[in-house]
Amino acid sequence: MSEMEQNPIEPAAPAPEAPEQSLLPPAPSEPPGVQYWTPAPPAAPSGSIWHRIAAGLVLAAVVAAAAGVGIGFTLARAIDSRQVAQNNQQPESSGQAITPQANNGGSLSADAIAAKIDPSIVDVNTVIGGGQAAGTGMIVTSSGEVLTNNHVVDGSTSIQVTVQGRSQSYTAHLVATDPSADVALIQIDGVSGLPTVTFATSTSLKVGDTVVAIGNALGRGGTPYVTSGSVTALDQTITASEGGGSSEQLSGMIESDAVIYEGDSGGALVNSSGQVVGMITAGQTQGFRSSGSAVGYAIASDAALSVVNRIRAGEQASDLVYGQVGYLGVSVQTLDSATASQLGLSVSSGALVRGVLAGLPAETAGITAGSVITNVGGSAVTSSDTLGTAVKAHKPGDRVSITWVNDSGTHTATVTLAGVN
Repeated sequence: MSEMEQNPIEPAAPAPEAPEQSLLPPAPSEPPGVQYWTPAPPAAPSGSIWHRIAAGLVLAAVVAAAAGVGIGFTLARAIDSRQVAQNNQQPESSGQAITPQANNGGSLSADAIAAKIDPSIVDVNTVIGGGQAAGTGMIVTSSGEVLTNNHVVDGSTSIQVTVQGRSQSYTAHLVATDPSADVALIQIDGVSGLPTVTFATSTSLKVGDTVVAIGNALGRGGTPYVTSGSVTALDQTITASEGGGSSEQLSGMIESDAVIYEGDSGGALVNSSGQVVGMITAGQTQGFRSSGSAVGYAIASDAALSVVNRIRAGEQASDLVYGQVGYLGVSVQTLDSATASQLGLSVSSGALVRGVLAGLPAETAGITAGSVITNVGGSAVTSSDTLGTAVKAHKPGDRVSITWVNDSGTHTATVTLAGVN
């Protein structure tokens, strides 16, 4: 008998039936052991799009690499045209290390887990160009430090956080991020006395353990959405590919069948004692947007806390980026020779621009979709990765030369990188 059968999570009252005119997505086919504890989250706002990368225009696919079989996954945020207040407060000083506890081996119901965890789960809303993105975060200190995914805040020019049980929305700022680990630490401005999540060491997890996923499903806000499932694999490696261009590998991931939705990124994967064992990061691509994913990945709590504690200790390392970096305002993919030939381009490598966000430096300079960026600040750009490295070496307000090629020739302009206003 599996642990899930021994310690089942009792379902809450049946969800009310949605009216015929409802925009709620259809319920997905549920794998064994997965149950729903609240009504399905509402559909994304009309006209919105979902995306993962900094510029906000390209979906990021995630493929499972460990088994050698490609399975599409997406890391996503919800985007619409709403604007929010912006803030330029600087990161605060670092603090004491956060340590996980031993797994208590409890058997709380889903309702009890939600009651315990919900107050320390926040909605993270960011401005990216002219649009707004939605994700999730976990409060790790009572003074308002929040753990989330790097991709939730990447490329943002403003961060707003909604705390459960509080009517107002708070500005927040980026403390630091480790893009390679997809981990970020942000600070809510002007708060104190906040409830915090309790972490358990992820080394205690076993395949078959019951887990609950809690997050800002579909970016709808309000009470966090809760689903249940079990751990299906441990120490998994996935490769995140951004729009067919750059990719990054994440290892040590927890795989579960607790249904997750776009917008849950940065949310909590919780054990049956109400302790956080992972941070939700990816879900299966097919049907993910409308009906959730029953194959999901979470960054192990030990790995996420390792990054957080390095940031809070003020460690200086090449993989840690403190504060906000400069922002150009493009979505790109790596240009290969086949694509260059197909498009009739005069260059065979660089960062191919797929979209440009209105009002940001790239548009101001005259860069358009279909252009190929080849140099930033004197550094050669041969791929989307090298473009990111070159831009992130600069801070908001820095004046940087950009060279790009399009069908009318080669162009160079000096732009002022964007940031929080």
